[in-house]
Amino acid sequence: MSPSALPPFPERPRLIVLAEPDPVARGVAERWGTPVSSGAHVDGAPIRELGRGVLVLRRPGPHLHDERLEQRLPEELRGRQPTVVFPSVHRSERGDRCLTVHPLGNPGPRADLGGRPRTLVPTDPGAMAAVLRALYERGRSLGVPATFEATHHGPELELPAFFAEVAVKGTEPPPTDEIGALADALAAAVPEPGDRVALAAGGGHYAPRFTDLVRTRRWAFGHILSRYAIEEIDRPTALAAYAGTPGAQGWLPARALDRHHPALEGVGPVLVETDAPTRSEGVGASVTSTSPRTSGT
Repeated sequence: MSPSALPPFPERPRLIVLAEPDPVARGVAERWGTPVSSGAHVDGAPIRELGRGVLVLRRPGPHLHDERLEQRLPEELRGRQPTVVFPSVHRSERGDRCLTVHPLGNPGPRADLGGRPRTLVPTDPGAMAAVLRALYERGRSLGVPATFEATHHGPELELPAFFAEVAVKGTEPPPTDEIGALADALAAAVPEPGDRVALAAGGGHYAPRFTDLVRTRRWAFGHILSRYAIEEIDRPTALAAYAGTPGAQGWLPARALDRHHPALEGVGPVLVETDAPTRSEGVGASVTSTSPRTSGT
């Protein structure tokens, strides 16, 4: 297939991967219907064009184990370095009702949910910040907070990637209006120029401090290493987290104690939250869990 078979996107496209076993991904697919085919395929499934710069691919298997998906993409698309986004359900034992965004990879020695131990996936800080802000705007009309989660599972990819999720308790079905909010945010979110990019380190799994900073200041974060993660991270993985945050101007600790961890020493300049200017939007509710681990995805 020639490069002209794909739409002439002016910027690196965003590829939304809809995994058939996932109820949120299925709900997003139903909301979007059948967009026009781009003419390219992956394992026989068409890559469709939702809008300028946004592509959609449906996959039959679970997203957590769709390892090295980039190797299956057409060369013409892979060469454009798309950001891969996985809409997903987040199953929480706590029952927190929220919309979430998080980077991919396993900072520590385990890989319980896809990927490999101590292996991180490249991030797209601008796109993650844009989707989080869009989820916040849509979620507050539903009374549902939007929050980052820390980096914590696979699959493994060489392309930048992140998950965007609807949280439910246990096996409850995800609410239709929250699936709609997620679908609309993914279709409409546009990165804001001028955000300052940083690696985030410290704090709880739901990263309330970094969530609030993206909403209220011109910050965009790549990898988000929870306090639990930095207690078991090694030096090479810490360096990989910084390298996997393209455009990073340093790293931002959630609290003063987090800036002294030996694995993070010298990884990059240590920043403070006021290094980025404020945004005009107000502050919404945060998920404030400091639990080091989560049962969700």
